[in-house]
Amino acid sequence: MDDRPFIPLSSRTLAATALGAVEPTTRALTHPIHVATNYVRDADNGYIKGFVYGRTDNITVHQVEALVAELEHASEAMAFSSGMAAATAIFLSLPPTHVVVPQVMYWGLRQWLQGLPRYGHEITFVDMRDLNAVRASIIPGRTGLVWIETPSNPLLTITDIQAVCDCAHLAGASICADSTVATPILSQALDLGCDLVVHSATKYLNGHSDVVAGVVATASVDEAWERIRDIRLRHGGVLGPFDAFLLLRGLRTLDVRVTTQSRSAALIAERLTRHPAIRAVFYPGLRTHPGHATAARQMKGGFGGMMSIRLRDRAEAIAVAANVQLWRRATSFGGTESLIEHRASIEGEGSPCPDDLLRLSVGLEDPEDLYRDLLQALRVIP
Repeated sequence: MDDRPFIPLSSRTLAATALGAVEPTTRALTHPIHVATNYVRDADNGYIKGFVYGRTDNITVHQVEALVAELEHASEAMAFSSGMAAATAIFLSLPPTHVVVPQVMYWGLRQWLQGLPRYGHEITFVDMRDLNAVRASIIPGRTGLVWIETPSNPLLTITDIQAVCDCAHLAGASICADSTVATPILSQALDLGCDLVVHSATKYLNGHSDVVAGVVATASVDEAWERIRDIRLRHGGVLGPFDAFLLLRGLRTLDVRVTTQSRSAALIAERLTRHPAIRAVFYPGLRTHPGHATAARQMKGGFGGMMSIRLRDRAEAIAVAANVQLWRRATSFGGTESLIEHRASIEGEGSPCPDDLLRLSVGLEDPEDLYRDLLQALRVIP
């Protein structure tokens, strides 16, 4: 037993060391992948180790959950087979109720939520930047869940987490934050009052564009949390052990990746504000961003690696994206490579995304190289 005094550790250290885990048999610093789907019963017919069946009992997955819970200052975390599986499990776990969700949010979940009434729920879409509109949309005794996403994808709007939490809790509603863009390195929504926080771990948490996964973390283990666990069990939206192993690998570099990407994005965003062909730059780190003061209060160490820019029309936006050389035209974000995408083409009819908007995910390349590539791409605009 190590009896040395405990030293409080930063998120960077916790992530880099994967909570200091050491494989007990060989003392290896990297744990093996446990792929077992079943476990031997004890002589008394029990399971003294607590592992019963591979769908929910896998030590590799548990290691991911333990690390995310620590990073989010959560009581527990639960891994899923995708961000959508994680998010939809939360809604599916609710008894019939009224939910309030943002007008600007991840398009895949927004589309799914259009069909939420089939599960007995009522739904209200609201501009989360407007606290008066949020208050008006929450019905005391009837609203069961308020969902926020900040910074939002792809418009990078900012929601005042503490203020919305106060509104929700005053009315007896729970609140969940999609913190995929912020990551637990830049913002810890549970500390700001949220009951749940969800991530598409496909993005920054993994960071290598080779795993599809999701994670939910909770402030307290209660009946609502157990319902979410039951949805995962019954619907089978579990994370596989190999994906969990890769996700744990990605989490080890989460802090250094996000910190570097945030610095690069801030530099590029500031320079793009001065380019005559660009109508607007959406990045919460800019002092001109309407949510900058709120973001500065609830984000630490940077404002993330995501931004969006607006050109004059759809044709210009697509032409610029077509002319980049270093940036990659691809969906998703948060990986080591920088991506650019015309979001309206993906989101389709009903999207709140302007038709002249390009979403940029800054990777780990040299920011000067990325900026020069954007400059040469922008030359296609007369």
